[in-house]
Amino acid sequence: MNTDTPIPFAAFAHFERLTAEKPLLYCEPPAWAAASHAIVVDDTVHYLWAKKGGDGSWVHMHSSAPVADPTAVTHDQRNPILLPSADGFDNHGVEYPFPFWNPADQRYYAYYLGTQGKDKPRRKQTGLLVSDGDFGAWTRIGNAPVVAVGGIHEQHGSSHPSVAVSGDVIHMVYTGESPAPPARRDILYNVPTICHATAPTSNPAQVAKNPANPVFCGSGQAWDHYGVREAEIFKGPSYFHLFYGGYDGKIWTIGHVRTRDFRTFEPNPHNPIFTPATDANAWDRDGLLTPQVFAIDGTYYMIYAGLRGSGWNRVSAVGTGLAVAKPL
Repeated sequence: MNTDTPIPFAAFAHFERLTAEKPLLYCEPPAWAAASHAIVVDDTVHYLWAKKGGDGSWVHMHSSAPVADPTAVTHDQRNPILLPSADGFDNHGVEYPFPFWNPADQRYYAYYLGTQGKDKPRRKQTGLLVSDGDFGAWTRIGNAPVVAVGGIHEQHGSSHPSVAVSGDVIHMVYTGESPAPPARRDILYNVPTICHATAPTSNPAQVAKNPANPVFCGSGQAWDHYGVREAEIFKGPSYFHLFYGGYDGKIWTIGHVRTRDFRTFEPNPHNPIFTPATDANAWDRDGLLTPQVFAIDGTYYMIYAGLRGSGWNRVSAVGTGLAVAKPL
């Protein structure tokens, strides 16, 4: 078997919902259960996610399930496991925790989104946590963001991090957010794009942004013409695969591109690969985001955020779902 054989586009073209009837992770509205990511360790899937309160603040949560049944979720009794800081860049909210194993020092890290203050628009920046293997216990590395806002394309946000380790390099993709020009504000309040950064495994806090940012602004197709955000990275044998939310001016759906160098991106010809449920009563009928793909014993799963309501920044219900790729 050639281990360098690329994963075909078709492998990510058809995902079936495992949580069609009810979300994998749920909070009673107006709270949300979203910004969720998975990491597989031995025979357990750990879910790090965020709970949004009615006041717009966020906290980190931890849940887990056996790999034999990743929908059989047990919640950590210590939840919430991370609160906003007293006076740091994340004193209003902590969300979007993305955990990963660092082979350089044999420890787990998590980049995350932090927001500061109550003024809007809130700046979204990226911080860093470390753990010795207890996914319910994390320590901040410093009080400052490791990816701070900067540049015209990320005046309001440099956040929603997702990473993959390749050799001694940590590759990160994150969402840059800039304010929308007046002519566009009736479509979307901001202009989200996908950016790239790297850090050495010897120092995950030493993040360097790609000078070519933003590296990806859309596939050129109608379904993601008005915005791309919340890209999630999956490292295959030949490519880095990015799964992301695309906006057509009305609804967010999920697409896929692949890249070797974070300069050229090849879209999946089946895009969008995952769309909102068609059932009028479905909990995820009005939009999808945060599509992280992970593998269990060669089977691909997608954990994602689903919306039911009027919009992601309005009165709505948001939960976390799980889907599985159909075998080829």
